[in-house]
Formats: sequence, structure tokens, C-alpha cells
Amino acid sequence: MPELFIYYRVSVRNANEARSMVLEWQRELGAGYPALHCRLLMRPEEREGLQTWMETYALADPGQCADADSLRQRIERGPAALQSWIVGERHVEVFVPCAW
Repeated sequence: MPELFIYYRVSVRNANEARSMVLEWQRELGAGYPALHCRLLMRPEEREGLQTWMETYALADPGQCADADSLRQRIERGPAALQSWIVGERHVEVFVPCAW
């Protein structure tokens, strides 16, 4: 599985609830996939009452995950309940290591 970077905006008013939801979902994913590294980041500044967040996902050893494609699809969909906290779209970016 390549590394996934998912970004979106959340209202400052809803940030605590949304953060709890995302972190709990990431803990559940990590429990099912111990080689999965999940992070939740945010830009340090707010704009117009919105925060920009980024979720990152990477497998420490992709060869250890037999169902990497289904894991990727699950991550790209995200937790359904999060949609009510997002302002705008949830953007998914995929990156792979540079081959020199």
C-alpha cells in the first residue's frame, strides 16, 4: 500500500468532537493492522473559523498486509460519521517512495 495523505477542513466549533472521532477510528485501524502507522496533523493557523487537517497512513512493512487493497479503500472512504464534521471535500493523495 502506498502512503496515503488525506486532508480536509473542520470548523473550529466542531474540532474536539471530530478529533475524538478520527483518533478513535485510527486506533481501531491500528488494532486490526499493527504495522499501520496513522497520524492526525493540522495546520497551525486557522482561516475563517476553519482548521485544515491531514490524516496520514503508511504500512511499516506492506508485505505483511495480505489485504492492503481493502485497507486502502477503507481508509480512503474514512469513517462515515466524519462527513458531518467536514466543511467541503475530503481529499485523498497517494505517494510512493522515489526510485533512484
